[in-house]
Amino acid sequence: MAENALVAEERTTTGKGAARKLRAAGRIPAVLYGKGIEARSLSVLPQELATVLHGSDAGMNTLIDLRVGSHVGETVLLKALDRDPVAGTYLHADFYRLDLAATVEVSVPLRFVGKAQGVELGGILDHPLRELEIACLPTAIPDHIDVDVEGLDIGDSLHVNELVLPAGVTVKTDPALAVAAVVAPKEEEEEAAPAEEGEGVVEEAGEAAPEAEAEGAKSEGGEG
Repeated sequence: MAENALVAEERTTTGKGAARKLRAAGRIPAVLYGKGIEARSLSVLPQELATVLHGSDAGMNTLIDLRVGSHVGETVLLKALDRDPVAGTYLHADFYRLDLAATVEVSVPLRFVGKAQGVELGGILDHPLRELEIACLPTAIPDHIDVDVEGLDIGDSLHVNELVLPAGVTVKTDPALAVAAVVAPKEEEEEAAPAEEGEGVVEEAGEAAPEAEAEGAKSEGGEG
């Protein structure tokens, strides 16, 4: 766990003003909470948190060894991470203390593998679901869940209850939801059918009528 260690400091001040001062000093506010413990206000270095998250394929599901001062590290998950909407910088972090012997619910990304045979025939692969809600022990959280789409033909779909899951993983997402489907490409709009002969005559007559009236008016004027 040493490679995922993150050092935090106790935080005695709270509120927006205190948070701004903390960020100006190069740290961000954080909270540690969990079953059976009192919530604690902390602060961490955002660049160290980024190093931990980017150094693991698990991303937000990385098990972090959170160490506060001289205390023994707590195994935690990053449950929430606020970012600046423009700069993308970290603003606030919520850490959840884990019981390694109890299941936890998390979201894991789906990874689509293979090329659907329906795509080879001109179909389009649609994957409306990108993540899966699961429950498992903290040490059994997968980095991702593979979705094999190779056997899908045009018109075929794959649902949550058809996925192959790692041992010890239970799905919390609705099992009836579609994960992937191969749909037929939208046909180009058909060219307008030629108008029937009668309709064409009426349309042409309608367009020519003003000109005919004008010519008639000229003729009448010339005769007068």
